[in-house]
Amino acid sequence: MTMPLRFPPGFRWGTATAAYQIEGAAREDGRTPSIWDTFSRTPGRVRNGDTGDIAADHYHRTAEDIALLRRLGVTDYRFSIAWPRVQPTGRGPAVQQGLDFYRRLTDDLREAGIRPVATLYHWDLPQELEDAGGWPQRETAYRFAEYAGLAAEALGDRVATWTTLNEPWCAAFLGYGSGVHAPGRTSAVASLRAAHHLTLAHGLAVGALRAAVRPQTDPAEVSLTLNLHAVRAHSDEPGDRDAARRIDAVGNRIFLDPVFHGRLPKDLVEDTAQVTDWSFVRDGDLATAATPIDSLGINYYSPTEVAAGTETDPGEPSPWAGAERHVRFVPVAGPRTAMDWPVDADGLYELLGRLRDELPGVPLMVTENGAAYDDYADPSGQVRDPERVAYLHAHLSAVHRALADGADVRGYFLWSLLDNFEWAYGYSKRFGIVHVDFATQRRTLKDSARWYADVIARGGLLTSG
Repeated sequence: MTMPLRFPPGFRWGTATAAYQIEGAAREDGRTPSIWDTFSRTPGRVRNGDTGDIAADHYHRTAEDIALLRRLGVTDYRFSIAWPRVQPTGRGPAVQQGLDFYRRLTDDLREAGIRPVATLYHWDLPQELEDAGGWPQRETAYRFAEYAGLAAEALGDRVATWTTLNEPWCAAFLGYGSGVHAPGRTSAVASLRAAHHLTLAHGLAVGALRAAVRPQTDPAEVSLTLNLHAVRAHSDEPGDRDAARRIDAVGNRIFLDPVFHGRLPKDLVEDTAQVTDWSFVRDGDLATAATPIDSLGINYYSPTEVAAGTETDPGEPSPWAGAERHVRFVPVAGPRTAMDWPVDADGLYELLGRLRDELPGVPLMVTENGAAYDDYADPSGQVRDPERVAYLHAHLSAVHRALADGADVRGYFLWSLLDNFEWAYGYSKRFGIVHVDFATQRRTLKDSARWYADVIARGGLLTSG
């Protein structure tokens, strides 16, 4: 016996991608290097020496990829705009050829009946801005606001939702703290400075977007996407609870508190006192960061479990500024994806419940959720991925539970439409519901794509009852 789990009328069903991961065309039409071009071309930084030079060649295959979106029946498509394609040096006027690509993309999406959801920053900082200091420098926030205005002026009559930043935690702490992401720097103070300037950039960009988009004729939502950590203490012992508090401060509240409350977490400032005095935060910054937005995007893949640390030097660069000596990460039991991430849909349910309680009145969107598995085309040409289907079913069920418990979740974006360049893992990890043969660029719908299309057509899930 099966029972339907219906989602509300108007629930937005989408898929998500990012420019550097799929576009390719790295040197075409005026585009200049981003930090990820530089990072991926640096020996030893990316598995197998892979780069995003070609990626999934989406730049030349947009018509084919939009046709895939139509087959899926999505209502929305979340993509990112490549900053160095639009404003190659991070300063000055826009390059019209770059804007024309996004004009065509958004026009074609709208013609297909699909709402364009544009992310302004998915980690591809123009290399010239990094050479000038990157996100640890305050000036980068102002350059981002200028770029946001240029994009909105060109595309404001086409884009339905603007997202300022995608996962600023990763940009700050993996890029400048642990160094496993571009630009590959390893400094705790630089990571904290970057986090603040990304938050400031968000607020400045919200203002630029509001100024450029005409709400009377071109209504558009403005949003921010965070990869919030579903943090659990390993036990109820005080040391474990304190470890969870520390990770929550530097992983979640470092962005939530400025954006929604106009303040820095007091405990974060105390935790990081040996790293910085936070003098880079100027009067008015936090009020700017708290410029109102229309919704919050949440990216979720797996939970984080922590216990009290050993107070010893971790021995390698850490993304957890101020917490690295006090926290030990505990493996979460259960099945794992090809990324070695635990599969635990309860973490998404917990996170949505927390935001329901802490941010009443703020609409929520699940802007990324998905899993990598070792997919391949069988002799018949089919790509069977039952583990991904099970993962997606469990996590959509968690969203449905959260909705039933009062969370204001407006939509769900599956990560990802296409197999793509998976950052430091290169092409070794496949998140797509569409298989890409990178040698030929042939696209093949996986079983998960057909399953997702059925979910969208039905407006919900079928579950055993």
